[in-house]
Amino acid sequence: MRKLLLSTAIVLGSLTVNAASPLIQNSMNQSVIIQDEFTEVSADAVPAAVKSTIEKSFPGTKLEKAYVNEKKEYKLEISKGETKYTIFTDASGNIIKK
Repeated sequence: MRKLLLSTAIVLGSLTVNAASPLIQNSMNQSVIIQDEFTEVSADAVPAAVKSTIEKSFPGTKLEKAYVNEKKEYKLEISKGETKYTIFTDASGNIIKK
């Protein structure tokens, strides 16, 4: 009987030791930002098709800055009053979603 009580105490003791150790999980998030290199160009260097798209799609806005990359995609910073927007277009004036 004593062996039975002793073995029961040992088994219960070992179960509580296992239950007391918390499971720790480490998670790692990794993000990669791919950014095309844009170089600033003057407003005169922006194609007429791009300027036309801005005037039609965003009436009442002013072209503040223009940038172009190797793929001839344009990053345009426009403003209307105090609000500023950044849009992307290709050389034909098609708006690109990024």
